Amino acid sequence: MRIGQVEVEDTFSELFPMWVSRVLITADSEKWALIAAQEATGFATSIIGSPAEAGIEGPVGPEGTPDRRPGYLIHIYQRNWRLLREQLIARIGQCVLTCPTTAAFDATPEPRRKLGVGRAIRMFGDGWQRRAVRYGRRLWRIPVMEGEFVVEDAFGARIGIAGGVIIIMARDRRSGLSAAERAAEAARAVGNVILPFPGGICRAGSKVGSRKYKLPASTNEPFCPRLRKLVEGTKVPEGVRCVYELVINGLDLESVKKAMAAAIRAAAEMPNVVKITSANYGGKLGPVKVYLKELVSV
Repeated sequence: MRIGQVEVEDTFSELFPMWVSRVLITADSEKWALIAAQEATGFATSIIGSPAEAGIEGPVGPEGTPDRRPGYLIHIYQRNWRLLREQLIARIGQCVLTCPTTAAFDATPEPRRKLGVGRAIRMFGDGWQRRAVRYGRRLWRIPVMEGEFVVEDAFGARIGIAGGVIIIMARDRRSGLSAAERAAEAARAVGNVILPFPGGICRAGSKVGSRKYKLPASTNEPFCPRLRKLVEGTKVPEGVRCVYELVINGLDLESVKKAMAAAIRAAAEMPNVVKITSANYGGKLGPVKVYLKELVSV
């Protein structure tokens, strides 16, 4: 398969279900809403070594928020809803409550569960907190030195999908990074998805397990250009000197597939991109298969 001069390998990405909550953070300004969103989604690139997978979906204008202030949507993913609740409490309690002017609202569509997040964070008020009903929502008003922090009593959680992988191979690092940046931007524009790695781009893709050490994951050496002549079964074509990986999580499979398709097409339009592929692990990572040929044919 080809898009223009770029080969798209006939392979598949291996995805897996995860619990996810979508949180809307608002503030007096877009600047502070973004700062809170960035803090709340830190250290959350991969469940392999981080306590959650998380990222920013995108901005929401005042016309789309309960309190008519600018906001940002974030996603937080975990393997089960109990661990997800712990992450929500920790991240909202430590990173949003402490951030100037912010409030936190549930924004999870069609939740399967409601998690008592605000009602746990309320205890920071040390008895001074108060219940409230505003914007048709049950909230807590927690006194802080600036005024008060408003947080929804419960946050929704649903089964999302994680691990949509797009791998971009380019002739040089500058071209590869430009293509990956364009692809990440195109994926985010779809909505309902996040890209949990820094800037949406991962330079250190991993495989399941390790050939030498007792690790859950290790460097994916078939995709490392500098090991091309050393690794049997290398995946790096001749002339490729840079490989970047995009990982896409979403509220539903259809959104992830659309984001993956948008990323492939955006990357293929960039100069010096040689090949676009994905990674899979023989069913060891997840039960959901997304074939690149289906994405390209849409």
